[in-house]
Amino acid sequence: MKTFKSVTLGLVLLATCSFAKANDVPDVNLTKTHAINTYVNAMTLGRISNLSQVIDKSAKFDIQRGNTVLSFDKKQMTDFLKEEKNVEQACTTSTRIVENSADITVVKVDMKYDHFTRSNYVTLANTGNGWKITNVYSIFK
Repeated sequence: MKTFKSVTLGLVLLATCSFAKANDVPDVNLTKTHAINTYVNAMTLGRISNLSQVIDKSAKFDIQRGNTVLSFDKKQMTDFLKEEKNVEQACTTSTRIVENSADITVVKVDMKYDHFTRSNYVTLANTGNGWKITNVYSIFK
């Protein structure tokens, strides 16, 4: 009878923990690969689902245009991308890891159009809540 009570208590605790974690982000979505793929899909294909999930709340987006740098926060960027939802860019895209460590990764995302290239330097950080985009710096060549 003592074993039955222990097993029952264990199952109740397991069920409680499972329900408590039901709203958490799945582990597969916390990787840097998922974060960068979500960003590239949003920027090039207009697929914005899960984008807000992979961008840190304090993320900063900078775009250099000539001698001017325009800065945006997470809300401004996600609002803009919502307006561009499902708009596919006429470009070829490539990614390359510039720096990689246990805590931070910088990925260069090149979007090559017919007459120019947009290079995005995407910084991802291991935030303790998974890998999130913390900064994007874009330049046009």
